[in-house]
Amino acid sequence: MDKTGNQKGDYGIDAPGVIRNLALIGIVLLLLCMGTFFAFAGAWRWIGTIPFLLGLICLIEAVYMIWSSKVGKYYEREKLLDLVPWRGDEKVLDIGCGRGLVLNAAAKRLDRGKAIGIDIWNEQDQSGNHPDVTLENAEREGVRERVEVVSADARDIPFSDNEFDVIVSSLALHNIYDKDERRKALGEIFRVLKPGGHFAILDFRHVDEYAAIFEELGATGVQIAGPHYFIFPPVRIVVGRKP
Repeated sequence: MDKTGNQKGDYGIDAPGVIRNLALIGIVLLLLCMGTFFAFAGAWRWIGTIPFLLGLICLIEAVYMIWSSKVGKYYEREKLLDLVPWRGDEKVLDIGCGRGLVLNAAAKRLDRGKAIGIDIWNEQDQSGNHPDVTLENAEREGVRERVEVVSADARDIPFSDNEFDVIVSSLALHNIYDKDERRKALGEIFRVLKPGGHFAILDFRHVDEYAAIFEELGATGVQIAGPHYFIFPPVRIVVGRKP
């Protein structure tokens, strides 16, 4: 529960499949370490340190990714939103909103505005990813009246040109694997952003690419903040505005 008396939303585990695989690989390697310890005698037992170290690294990464999902990403959310010069009456779009971590936090910075989130609701990217969960979290956070969710792809944003004052996105665009398709998504972001509007995108891949494309599209004040290390892997934020 936060200081306003509202409950904190449940924003799930990011990349649950990756965490599961890291944990399984780590356990298998530690078992292999035990096997080499009993299979070899004397000085040859040092061979077991190799799977031991690799297994330990995998398990540590899995635990750290869980910590990132439950703690670290909240710090990064605030860093992302702090880069936007809020007035309180903005119309905001969150690209790949998931369960609403950034969407609901943006809505809390509004008093007369509205925050809209779009997503394709892929549960491989985030556990329990579903629009009903996003709206439930908005209710728990006390911002339901200022939040709306739409099922849509970043490469085909179903809104008019120059519609949003602020566009944000966190750990979503890297899931578009083709560079030309990512360029298409960034073009859509720029299309629906109002002149004078701000964008802020957090990701751990392709951030230099995002910045270069936005500059090609004519954005001004394009900057990259970071890297930040509260989540794994380290993330950076590209910010700018549409002239």
